[in-house]
Amino acid sequence: MVETSGPVSVLVVDDEEPIRNALKKFLAQQQFDVYTAASGEEALQQLHRHKVALMLCDIRMPGTSGVDLVPQALEIEPDLAILMLTAINDATSAALCMQRGAMDYLTKPIELADLGRAVQRALRRREMQLENRQLNQWLKEEVTTRTVELQRERHKLERISVATLEALINALEAKDPYLRGHSARVADLSATIAGQIGLSDEEVEQVRVAGRLHDIGKIGTREAVMEKQGPLTPEEYEHIKQHVIIGSQILSPLAHLGPIIGAVRHHHERWDGSGYPDGLRGEEIPVGARIIGAAEVYDALSSSRPYQEKLTPEQAIERMSQLSGTVLDPKVFDALSSVVARRGTLVYLDEGGAGPE
Repeated sequence: MVETSGPVSVLVVDDEEPIRNALKKFLAQQQFDVYTAASGEEALQQLHRHKVALMLCDIRMPGTSGVDLVPQALEIEPDLAILMLTAINDATSAALCMQRGAMDYLTKPIELADLGRAVQRALRRREMQLENRQLNQWLKEEVTTRTVELQRERHKLERISVATLEALINALEAKDPYLRGHSARVADLSATIAGQIGLSDEEVEQVRVAGRLHDIGKIGTREAVMEKQGPLTPEEYEHIKQHVIIGSQILSPLAHLGPIIGAVRHHHERWDGSGYPDGLRGEEIPVGARIIGAAEVYDALSSSRPYQEKLTPEQAIERMSQLSGTVLDPKVFDALSSVVARRGTLVYLDEGGAGPE
């Protein structure tokens, strides 16, 4: 801490007693508490015993020299200000002391007025270093606190953005009784499959969110095409295929979604490369997209649609087994089969409420 009151302690280190005593007398007159040491070893002992702000140290001493004493002293007291006393022909040693952490040096014989000014400069510099350290510590703590707050706000905004998109999906599906709850069912099943094949918790959550948002691009699909009861014309099919591209474009500004965007874009790719929009095949297709693609096929087969009767879970899996290795990733299909077998019957939201039919 920066000294704010009371005398400052100074340690004088010199092997010549007359010089030690003269320096002690002068510094005491300047209202410093003064300790003395006749050798480097004694100086280290004094530093262990007392809280010293400044050390005035001769370079040439028997035993531990001033050059060697500087780093040892700073190891004991990192905030110590050090002034070296040197002969006229000892400038090289003084420079070495400065490299090792001393603040300044004075050349013998010493003018007391010069000594007083040098001591005050060193103490002011030490005080500035302590204040800067405290300021840096405060700034570091402030930055850490602010970073946590910003991360909290960012995560809140991310959740709001996803929730808003999910609300948009719900509104879109509400127009069609056959699609109502489709995205929620696909998300639930996709997350379960992701867990079954051993994805991490973070990856499972990404797959779940991608499942909720996978059809967001249908906002750009004409209602006449969306609501058509019969087969689509080639032009209508090309039009509806654009929903994966539109969906990824809608999500692309939300950088925090990361791999979720790729899962939305590629959930209609096929294992054999015959899907859309980019004709990816096999492991080129993001795993989230492969999972959602399988979950969507299962939901289409096991839900009521205007063009087909809904199948039982067992019948849906039997039908899908013919697609494994061509349309579907075999590993994902096996995981889906295990999930369905374990559930026995999947309970989904239906028009009339929750519960098995």
